Amino acid sequence: MSSAAIFEQAPGVLALSGILDYQSGPALREQGGRLIQATQAPACVIDCAAVEKSSSVGLSLLLCYTRDARAAGKTLSIRGLPRDMAGIAKVCELQHVLPLEA
Repeated sequence: MSSAAIFEQAPGVLALSGILDYQSGPALREQGGRLIQATQAPACVIDCAAVEKSSSVGLSLLLCYTRDARAAGKTLSIRGLPRDMAGIAKVCELQHVLPLEA
């Protein structure tokens, strides 16, 4: 079993990795929210390139992080969204809600 993590890789760049599911989601939700609040950068990027697998929990996390950034007065963008997450986002019509980088 792979562990999941989120950490500040560079100022304002948060790397999300591992398997995002109901087991890893609550801790990632808490840690990510704290990191977004604590970063000194005016903008945040969530880098999802190292996400191995995700259920809908992964998209829920991204929506929460978007809300956290807005509450902290920061902009947020998401990059490296894996194919499975992009597919779920499309089915749920979230690709227009999530701040995805091209």
